[in-house]
Amino acid sequence: MSSRLRLVLSALISFVFYFAWTYWANNMVSTDSALVLRSAMVQGTLSATITLMFTFALEKSVQKFGQSSFSLIFVVPIICTVHSKTTQNIAIFKTFNAALNLSAQKASGAAVPGTLLAPLLPLLVQASIAITVNWLNHTPNLWLTVAPSIFFTGVYGYIYTFTLLKERKDSL
Repeated sequence: MSSRLRLVLSALISFVFYFAWTYWANNMVSTDSALVLRSAMVQGTLSATITLMFTFALEKSVQKFGQSSFSLIFVVPIICTVHSKTTQNIAIFKTFNAALNLSAQKASGAAVPGTLLAPLLPLLVQASIAITVNWLNHTPNLWLTVAPSIFFTGVYGYIYTFTLLKERKDSL
């Protein structure tokens, strides 16, 4: 299946699924059928549009980070530096600092593959847009409406990432 066809099919499936889900979720809590239908149209259209944008952003993110690794030896000292300025509770600070120092020693040389990080930025953008648009729309059951969208977008993001990397590996 071509990438363009896969993208259009994903957007269509996203629209149908989230339209039906939102209609069901909001029909349980509201008797205003116009608001329920509008909420379903908003979420269905939003999900289809975000599927298109998310997939595009994910492909760019995988191109940039997919073959990279990020060393934990650099991440832990950054966390320590941020938290070292907190002086409100010395006991908590010392315990946290000791735990981070121990983690830095244990993680020396360890790395996180870029494939684990590639879907996170597009997922954060998608979640923010979905929550904001449904909040502005006054969707009656906001969290039940957007939670599956965020969860399944994350699952889709990782599956799509590994599919892209497998296609690249197979083409080499």
